[in-house]
Amino acid sequence: MTSQPTLETSGSDPAPKGPGIGTGLQAGLKNRHLTMIAIGGVIGAGLFVGSGTGIAATGPGILLSYALVGVLVVLVMRMLGEMSAANPTSGSFSAHADRALGRWAGFSIGWLYWFFWVVVLAVEATAGATILAGWIPAVPQWGWALIVMLILTATNLASVGSYGEFEFWFAGIKVVAIAAFIVVGGLAVFGVLPGVHTDRAGLGNLTEHGGFLPHGPGAILTGVLLVVFSFMGSEIPTLAAGESEDPQRAVTKATNSIIWRIAVFYLGSIAVVVCLVPWNDTSITDDGSYVAALDSLGIAHAGQLMNVVVLTSVLSCLNSGLYTASRMAFSLGERGDAPKAFARTTGRGVPRTAIIASVVFGFVAVFFNYEFPDSVFLFLVNSSGAVALFVWLVICFSQLRLRRIIQREAPERLVVRMWLYPYLTWATAALIVFVLGYMLTDTEHDGRETVLLSLAVAAGVLIVAVVKERLRGRREAVDA
Repeated sequence: MTSQPTLETSGSDPAPKGPGIGTGLQAGLKNRHLTMIAIGGVIGAGLFVGSGTGIAATGPGILLSYALVGVLVVLVMRMLGEMSAANPTSGSFSAHADRALGRWAGFSIGWLYWFFWVVVLAVEATAGATILAGWIPAVPQWGWALIVMLILTATNLASVGSYGEFEFWFAGIKVVAIAAFIVVGGLAVFGVLPGVHTDRAGLGNLTEHGGFLPHGPGAILTGVLLVVFSFMGSEIPTLAAGESEDPQRAVTKATNSIIWRIAVFYLGSIAVVVCLVPWNDTSITDDGSYVAALDSLGIAHAGQLMNVVVLTSVLSCLNSGLYTASRMAFSLGERGDAPKAFARTTGRGVPRTAIIASVVFGFVAVFFNYEFPDSVFLFLVNSSGAVALFVWLVICFSQLRLRRIIQREAPERLVVRMWLYPYLTWATAALIVFVLGYMLTDTEHDGRETVLLSLAVAAGVLIVAVVKERLRGRREAVDA
């Protein structure tokens, strides 16, 4: 890259016109798909599955942990929204890093992000298979994992509209379920839920049982480490927008609504949980926080109903993970940073090779999970664990430079602007670095191992990127 990169440097056309925004992709996502993807994308399976561990480790103060990470995500999404609204593309932050920081940056963060999501495929397939095997034990757990992977692969291969339709209903179920949970739980907290009487629910659970911060203020940061990764997925609407009818409008809408989505779905639902059940109740970790909260109300089959919601969330994460990984692979192929076959699409605008390559790696990871869960698969999970923070950090540095480029070349495209630029961008980057540094001190929850392994993998990818860029430069020099 030169010292003065332009909006036209690699990737998709910065001024999208018509379906596919100048690529083989097609505008198959409707506005209602994008709306629900944006709303449901922030509700990851980690909210249902992993929140119990955070509550047990932090106490009611986990609300501050969620609020802190929520603010971080809002700021990062604002930066990403600014860049994506100005230049919607299937590569999202990877393509922006390519333009702003150099080919090495787009290559590295793109492949790390792909790696993260294909590992997630294995994690979520196993989680979904565990629930299904509990309901229908006649089918082995590995069989259920295979079935759900095949079904969702088929929907993604059919068309982007199929992905959008499945995700519309998956996300809709999650949204309705959490909204109902907040309403029912809130009524119970204030003792006005008809037919339900519990002596454990109430605002007193926020300060009793050792206080709001029973493990001290430092536990807030421990909570941050445990919940930060459940927010991964907030960026998906910026990737999906490239296949919508009005990419700029979709990105702008998703960016502007992120604040209330996090406030309601994360802070609202977790507040209900810690008010319904004492934070130190063993059922929170044994049964899961949401199941424990509903079971405490004595509602018949509440736990099983929540398992249905958890399964839906898992399938949603699988569906979106496969879509996201394949679109990042497509973008890398389009920019010459992955095999050219990844950038080829079918007549319906589906990047078939990118999807198949992503799901094959997912299948291999599922195999490792069953055969080598404590060695190979644990390495895969830990080595991809800090990728979310790496992505957010790259978004910060990309926005710092790309804002100047957009202002110089096409200021009319700044329909979304980062607040207090550049000071708030630098503050956000500093906070991310602080979280990474604090993780290095965490040995109880594998924070140090996660960061070190993730850094090792990132260093390996970065070396490949630098070598690849130098070889490209030599070829260009020879050709000249």
